Amino acid sequence: MSESISSRHWTHRGLVCAPRGVIATAHPLASAAGLRVLRDGGNALDACIAAAAVLNVVEPYNSHLGGDVFIQFYSAKDRKVTALNGSGNAPLAADPAAFAGSVPTRDSRAVTTPGQVHGWVTALERFGTWPLHRLLEDAIHYASEGFPVNPRLSDRIKAHENEFRDRPAWGEVFLPGGSPPAIGQTLKQPALARTLRLLADGGISAFYEGEIARKIADYCREHSGWIREEDLKEHRSELLDPIRTTYRDLTVTEQPPVSQGLILLEMLNLVERFDLPGMGPRSAQAVHLMVEAKKLAFADRLAAMGDPRHVDAPTERLISKEYAALRVQDLDPDRAASNPPPGDWHSPQDTTYLCAADSEGNAVSFIQSLFHSFGSGHMVPELGIMLNNRLTGFSLQPGHPNALAPRKRPIHTLNTYMILDGDRLWGVGGTPGGDVQVQTNLQMITQLVDEGLNPQEAIEMPKWSSEPSGTLNVESRFPDDVLRELEAKGHRLNVGGAWSGACAVQFIRVHPETGAYLAGSDPRADGQAAGF
Repeated sequence: MSESISSRHWTHRGLVCAPRGVIATAHPLASAAGLRVLRDGGNALDACIAAAAVLNVVEPYNSHLGGDVFIQFYSAKDRKVTALNGSGNAPLAADPAAFAGSVPTRDSRAVTTPGQVHGWVTALERFGTWPLHRLLEDAIHYASEGFPVNPRLSDRIKAHENEFRDRPAWGEVFLPGGSPPAIGQTLKQPALARTLRLLADGGISAFYEGEIARKIADYCREHSGWIREEDLKEHRSELLDPIRTTYRDLTVTEQPPVSQGLILLEMLNLVERFDLPGMGPRSAQAVHLMVEAKKLAFADRLAAMGDPRHVDAPTERLISKEYAALRVQDLDPDRAASNPPPGDWHSPQDTTYLCAADSEGNAVSFIQSLFHSFGSGHMVPELGIMLNNRLTGFSLQPGHPNALAPRKRPIHTLNTYMILDGDRLWGVGGTPGGDVQVQTNLQMITQLVDEGLNPQEAIEMPKWSSEPSGTLNVESRFPDDVLRELEAKGHRLNVGGAWSGACAVQFIRVHPETGAYLAGSDPRADGQAAGF
């Protein structure tokens, strides 16, 4: 393993090096909001909540007040990592018999109880230093006064214009004057601004028991959805110990179930058994081994995982080194497998990711989502809140660990990770991208650790992602000889554009000698890293 931090590769964006605090998000206005909080004395968690609220306004297709959140917080004082699960249950009225084959993506019944707001405030009460109303100021401003639409938001609205045009609330907000907003046009969201003010004044109770809760329930009732006041009132976030494994001589922490973060840990345990540093993590052989490890870990997840409050999920077994020693025997180092079965463990989607670190050494890994773009497509008119469609993450197979049931949470693609050297923070990162998340995270960790790349270099390296069908998506920047060798091993390649990867990575590395923060942000998205 290389201990040095590389600067060997030209990058489209410069590595951000900052002495006191840094934040990396998927939108410049969110990064600016978080940086303002850091500069004014707020900590990393405060900064992330301020930025996350702005993202709800400027990236409404990725995350919103009607969605979910997962957080990891590293306390420099205690040198401890705490995970927060801010995901919602299936409603009390949820009935799997209502669906034939699958849950409709844009159906009002696809909505689970929104967990994001409860997660924000729970984390703030435990780890933050600023009151909620101060952290929502920028989001309220951009919702009330408006912000200039960037190309990505304009394109997303255009892509869904025909699908949602007949939903009055969505059209009123996102089709001003009857058409998608042009680049640079000011977009205002007055109903959302009012809701954010209610939240700023009343906190959790305003959302889960007050006017907001009543209007969400009334809307779902009127549109044949299942969310009721009782679902919102009984919702709680969970503070948990993260799950973890080691990779080389570092510790990697992840979100416990219902997050599928365990997949990343199982994949790391598998690929650690090979000499990736000697191969080069971007060589055809290394890519092949990582793809095959992905297939094995996903097979295990799909067969075994469910809400641990309802099923006995074998998490510790799946992320153990002993299990990896057995499971690696199912990995062919020379040929691509097709739909491998799960092992014996007995004995797209739209999301936004951000991270921050502060002058005290605290750090946050933070991800929030509506699931699909604009979630269910249902917006509560008087509130301006987009509702998620996370119920589509359940299985409708009776008896499956992830089978749909009332008060049960679906398995989430959402995950965050941190890297520790002993009990000291080494780095923090993540990405959106549905099932691509853990695959991208695997590539990032191996390139950072085994190759010694700096965060921006690792972010900009060509990426791959493996689909359940067996197709291996690769960016065209992979060398031709690597692509030919992968095909020779039996991989069916889909070569996309140079920057076509379904990821938007943000990463912060702590310099091992000076303690400075080195941050990178993905040019595949609009965001940026910013520090002071």
